[in-house]
Amino acid sequence: MAKKVSKQEEKPRETTVEFLASLAAVLVTGLFIITFVVQAFEIPSSSMENTLLIGDHVFVNRVQFAPRSNWVGPLLPYGQIHHGDIVVFLSPAQPGLYIVKRIIGIPGDRIHLRDGAVYRNGEKLDEPYVIHSSGEYNPYRDNFPAVPPSDFNNVSAAWQLTLPQHIQGDDLVIPPDNYFGMGDNRDVSLDSRFWGFIPKENVIGRPMFVYWSFETPPNQYQHTAVSERLGFLAHVVIHFFDETRWRRTLRIVR
Repeated sequence: MAKKVSKQEEKPRETTVEFLASLAAVLVTGLFIITFVVQAFEIPSSSMENTLLIGDHVFVNRVQFAPRSNWVGPLLPYGQIHHGDIVVFLSPAQPGLYIVKRIIGIPGDRIHLRDGAVYRNGEKLDEPYVIHSSGEYNPYRDNFPAVPPSDFNNVSAAWQLTLPQHIQGDDLVIPPDNYFGMGDNRDVSLDSRFWGFIPKENVIGRPMFVYWSFETPPNQYQHTAVSERLGFLAHVVIHFFDETRWRRTLRIVR
């Protein structure tokens, strides 16, 4: 007589307490990642075109340039800031304002510009990522630091006072624990030429990739009123599919 095969025991259903515990673990993990590992950041201006466009939304690696922690140090990829790195940092001139620029000079470097070209430690840089969108000549901006700064050139008052202290011969010398950053769109970028060095402690992290890009007006970041923000949000909802730059999705930032 054939032996009857018993049905496989059903897996017990997850209880409400177990579900809530799993959900809490996921939320805590996500909160940890968002708080300490990555941060979402929106590009507000054209200073980094064409590398980063207005309306690009990027994830920023908050760990790479952070001070090394003893308890998670071996698990995370810490690193030093190098020439050419793109970094997000807190503005040294406007507290609370996040800025993104490319690192041109690190501590000890000697920097100067001649007719818009950057020279570092006596050598002219090859910068294929740079664009000059206006084509207009600006003596201070294009021959930095040979031409003295002034309010007319949008140079901060504090930088006008401290800039001469760091000039040796034709060059600006980058002091310890500071960096010199510039935008890739050199004609419109308000960068270290206009407000000074980037303190190491101000650096937030490095943009990794574009997770979403939406066609955004150049002055949208200046519209801070609630009605204006709600109006643009409605525009995003209506035009999400036809004004999203799909080709930029998951583009690595270099």
